Amino acid sequence: MEIREYTSNDEQGWVRCRILSFLDTAYFDNVLTEKETYENPSIELVAVEHGKIIGLIDIEYEQKEGTVCSRGTGLGGMIWHIAVHPDYQRKGIGNMLLAEAQKIAREKGLNHLEAWTRDDVWVNTWYEKNDFQHVDSYLHVFVGGEEVDGILTSNVPGLYPVQAFAHYTGKEKEMVKGKFSRVHDCNCFEKRLDK
Repeated sequence: MEIREYTSNDEQGWVRCRILSFLDTAYFDNVLTEKETYENPSIELVAVEHGKIIGLIDIEYEQKEGTVCSRGTGLGGMIWHIAVHPDYQRKGIGNMLLAEAQKIAREKGLNHLEAWTRDDVWVNTWYEKNDFQHVDSYLHVFVGGEEVDGILTSNVPGLYPVQAFAHYTGKEKEMVKGKFSRVHDCNCFEKRLDK
């Protein structure tokens, strides 16, 4: 297995790896049909075995404090994607991708990484095992079916909302969790690289 920089020729394999790795997570419906590009510089790595993309990590990073990350001081990097193909999970590939990305991040003068993820226990545990600290959270709320009644309206004649995705940042999290059938904690993890 080789870890190397992503190239544009890797896009189809990157998309397939990401889709398959997200199927058994709370992000199962966050499907991309093409690889994201970033406004700021980025560290984009892939793990490759026998010509197949089996893992990936994308970190967009700051050249000016506060332009990418929402927390921390100094220059940071946001982990937008980290994924390992299901057939290759539990073999340390995610750890190897993270280690290589951290090495590059330090070389670029970054002093922290930030990542946001939903409430899959095994994903949150992975971040904690890799020395990330849980520092914040809010809710991802999916509204659909009868839940829409009285919540969503339209001022466009003939347009009727049938579903929505929302962020809840208030203090009544348990009330929101009780009101809607699909609600996820969205957790922020941060790792200092200068320790």
